[in-house]
Amino acid sequence: MRAKTAEDRMLIELLDPIAETLGLDVVRVRLMGGTLRRRLQVMAERPSDHDISVEECARLSRAISEVLDAADPIAGEYLLEVSSPGIDRPLTRLIDFQLFEGHEARLETDRMVEGRRRFRGLLAGVEDADSANPMVAIDLEDEDDTALLPFAWLSEAKLILTDALLKRGEEIRRARGEPEPDQIEDEA
Repeated sequence: MRAKTAEDRMLIELLDPIAETLGLDVVRVRLMGGTLRRRLQVMAERPSDHDISVEECARLSRAISEVLDAADPIAGEYLLEVSSPGIDRPLTRLIDFQLFEGHEARLETDRMVEGRRRFRGLLAGVEDADSANPMVAIDLEDEDDTALLPFAWLSEAKLILTDALLKRGEEIRRARGEPEPDQIEDEA
């Protein structure tokens, strides 16, 4: 899910080593748009705390630009966009499902699972993470069941913005000693 198309997968192979040299992980790559003006979206984060600063985004953007200019893997014009995955981030790697266990998410599979493809509920971790076929667990909304979905079958997965998720972000910022948003406004 870090890359959706064959072109995205080729770009991931090119971009992963660049991010790693800067101490970052690529969360997702998407080359979007038609043939005239496309957008290359790269989401990245630090593996240590799953965040990224504006300065790190700028450094990664410059490093990616240099490599893409030399390799020229994308036909035509495109706009490079390097960003954080955000609070209501996409879930693209197994570790994401473990890190955000207990938070609300929306998952979609590329095939039917018990008559449906869309699932919403609280993430309940990962089973058989070290196996060839890991499963993602989700406690389904308004149901008593926990669904086990093969990670390989997921086509989209995203956290849902909730008060609990916002509180988690505040706690992380506070632990790093960053000011609260209202403190920033007061200081300005």
